This record gives sequence, structure tokens and C-alpha cells, in this order.
Amino acid sequence: MWKMLIKDQSLLWLMMPIILSSIFSVAIIFERIFFFFSIKINVQAILARIIELVRKNKITEAIDVCEKTPFYATNILKSGLIRYEESKDVIRESMENASLYEIPKLEKNLNFLSTIAHVSPLLGLLGTVVGLVRCFRTIAQKTVAVGMVNPTDLADGIWIALLTTVAGLCVAIPSYIMYNFFIHKVNLSTLESERAATELLEILPQNRFTDEK
Repeated sequence: MWKMLIKDQSLLWLMMPIILSSIFSVAIIFERIFFFFSIKINVQAILARIIELVRKNKITEAIDVCEKTPFYATNILKSGLIRYEESKDVIRESMENASLYEIPKLEKNLNFLSTIAHVSPLLGLLGTVVGLVRCFRTIAQKTVAVGMVNPTDLADGIWIALLTTVAGLCVAIPSYIMYNFFIHKVNLSTLESERAATELLEILPQNRFTDEK
């Protein structure tokens, strides 16, 4: 197969983007898997512990927990806790600003993975179309020159052409599956951090806040 592709330079150049896409896809998938598995703690338990400390008005201890277990949710809560004595609006704004930095870390490179999943089958289809065009050109040329066409030549040409579609789908399918898996993880993580931030705002002692008039 590879000898035939090397011999057919046009299809080889069409296969190169698919091969490069597969390399980038594997790299992104492993990087994201490593990122999510690097958070080896029980996220809900840590958040519940922080909230419980805040309920007991142990703000310093809650901040210490955030510093000892830094990840997206604790970083967001910490930004609010360090402004504990300020107004609720200031605390909310501080956590919202922190989320603008933390949430993109969860979504890193996922747009590239989505692009690969959508473009790879199109690249494969392009290769197949180019191969079929060449096959029909061969039919026309041999019909004029010889008066007949060897079925073996056409079968080999079509077989090589279809390889690009197969390669494109082999890259696109796992890329799309993993993209949706990571998006699911991002949505769950975002929801966890939003719930924790909302709960933190609700349990803050009301007597610490004074409305500016």
C-alpha cells in the first residue's frame, strides 16, 4: 500500500495532511487526558470542605485548603475568599474574573481537536475524488489509445483513492468521540465551580455586607 502511495505522488500529498492531523489529534488527546487525571483529588469533597469551613467562619483555613489543593474550582473560590470582608458584589466579580482565566485552561486545544474531527473526513473525501478523477481520465485515455480498459488498472486506482477516505475517517471518529468526552468533562467542571461559587455567596455572613447608598 505504502509503495503504491509513494509511487502516486498526488495521493501521497493528500495523505500527508491526514497523517499530520492524526499526530496532532493524538497529542491533544493525551495532553488533555493527562491534565484531567492530574487532578487526583475528590473535587466535590474538597469543595464541600471549603464551604463547611466558611460556614464555621474559618476563612483563613478555607484559603489554606485552596492553596494546598490548587485547581480550577479552588482557585476561583480563593479569589472570592481573599476579599471576604468586602461587599458581595465585589466577591462575585472577583470570582467571575478568576473564572475567565481558569475555565479556558479546561478548554485548551479542544477547538483544534474539533477542527481535526471535522476536516479529516473532508481531506479523505478530497483524496478519493482526486483518485476517481484520475481513474476516469485513465479510462478516457486507454479507450482512445487501445480501445479497451484493463479492469485491474481501474481497481488499483480506485482502491488507492478510497484509502484516503478510510484514513480520514480513522482520524475523525476517535477525535470527535474524545472531543465530546472532554467537552462533557469541561461542562461538569464548570458546573461544579459555579455551584461552589454560588453556595459561597449564599452562606457568607450577611452582617458583613453593607449596601452603599
